[in-house]
Amino acid sequence: MNLTVAEEGKEYIIQRIETDDEELDAFLFSLGCYSGEPITVISHLRGGCVVSIKDGRYNIDNQLAEAIIV
Repeated sequence: MNLTVAEEGKEYIIQRIETDDEELDAFLFSLGCYSGEPITVISHLRGGCVVSIKDGRYNIDNQLAEAIIV
């Protein structure tokens, strides 16, 4: 399941990142978004969602949310 269908307020563990773009992988890694890390969807928005990773909150678009498998 990816983050676009994840339940708000529930903590998930990232299983993998599905993307062919190395820059995108590096960007997500710099946010602390990689396999084994907990992630929580704070809210779903029209163009994406707000997530909590480690001690930060980030607004990510649907393309990124679909690439993060929990």
